[in-house]
Amino acid sequence: MSTLSRGSGSRPAPPLTSLLVVLVLTVGLAGCSLTAGGGGSDGEGGSDKTVVLVTHESFDLPKRLVRQFEDESGYALDVRAAGDAGALTTKLVLTKDNPTGDVAFGVDNTFASRALENDVFAPYAAHLPPGAERYGLPGDDDHALTPVDNASVCVNVDTTWFDEKGIAPPQTLDDLVDPAYEDLFVTPGATTSSPGLAFLLTTVAAKGEDWPDYWQALVDNGAKVTSGWSDAYEVDFTAGGGDGDRPIVLSYSSSPPFTVPEGGTEPTTAALLDTCFRQVEYAGVLAGAENPEGMQEFIDFMLGREFQEALPDNMYVYPVDADVALPQAWEEFAPSAEQPYAVDPADLDADREKWLREWRDIVTQ
Repeated sequence: MSTLSRGSGSRPAPPLTSLLVVLVLTVGLAGCSLTAGGGGSDGEGGSDKTVVLVTHESFDLPKRLVRQFEDESGYALDVRAAGDAGALTTKLVLTKDNPTGDVAFGVDNTFASRALENDVFAPYAAHLPPGAERYGLPGDDDHALTPVDNASVCVNVDTTWFDEKGIAPPQTLDDLVDPAYEDLFVTPGATTSSPGLAFLLTTVAAKGEDWPDYWQALVDNGAKVTSGWSDAYEVDFTAGGGDGDRPIVLSYSSSPPFTVPEGGTEPTTAALLDTCFRQVEYAGVLAGAENPEGMQEFIDFMLGREFQEALPDNMYVYPVDADVALPQAWEEFAPSAEQPYAVDPADLDADREKWLREWRDIVTQ
């Protein structure tokens, strides 16, 4: 059976995995420096001929595309990574008066409202490819954030395990609290991983004010909470390649293609598309940065056909360009959720920390 692991060209991991969300890292991040991938000076944007990209640690652009951007634009690209979407957003807010780069990529819709509230980004109305408008951030009237990719965080099941046990797998969120699935579900935590936070928001969207009762029912039904996606999927999930004993896991709609066995034709897992929350990643011009022309060119490049086509195989996310064909395995086994759950960005910004405190109290009691 295939094992999902970061850095494996043939069996890559899903997007945005098991990196800290870090609402509590504000003080620590103030003293952290980003990792330079090329030219530019520490703590500042690039020179006139260097574009400094501040991004998350899952950013993976093929070298041929780096060369293509540099050849076509005349700019050198300097990539600096800073944790996951939460850590990245916190870093950008803390350094907004002295930006550490020219352009940022990887702030997602669970943290974007915080960045806008703190005026991190400057307006830039990029020319969007077909279909990308649907991923725009509600309330971003100044076009400060440009959608680049999206992913669906969904409950996944080990279909082989359920077939062997003669048990029908769950289909909905409500099924997860059914005693028939006691001690079978594992999820990364909402305070320690991006997909874990997305799942919490799924339950908020689905259950409204009753979401704490739903989470209490999950805990009472034996749901296991881990620190990150890797622990949940690769250790506890029965189809994750280890010795796991839980056939239900929180992962991504793009996960099943990576569980097609060697010589097989179908995956051994399936994503439950009625349980999904859509994450959208954005790029934006950093307000006050020194190289507005270069950063705008790089955002335009990210929306171009070559970059969009590279997203599934390199960052394991869906392109926002509706005209880009997905890899065949994705077309067959990784459809994106058509009606994912969503939370209004204003509500998310206002209540995120309160929801996380309430969630923590429930799962740690």
